[in-house]
Amino acid sequence: MHPANELNKAFESRIRLGIMSLLMVNDWVDFATFKETFDLTDGNLASHLSALEKIEFIQIRKIFIGKNQILLMQPPKLEKRHLETI
Repeated sequence: MHPANELNKAFESRIRLGIMSLLMVNDWVDFATFKETFDLTDGNLASHLSALEKIEFIQIRKIFIGKNQILLMQPPKLEKRHLETI
């Protein structure tokens, strides 16, 4: 069986792989950066982020700078159970 066939279903999307790639080389990435990098609508990006957060591959933090709300994404500490599913 080809190794790509054993990938976690959450990573069948190139966008989700891209999100994780950016987070592996950055401690935090904000929503606007993801949106611009992947040329996505707010709703489409939110859907991908929500799916990754649901399976605990990312953590989303909301902060306020003045009146503007900013979402920051951070990869959690990868545990053995995460590594087994990638």
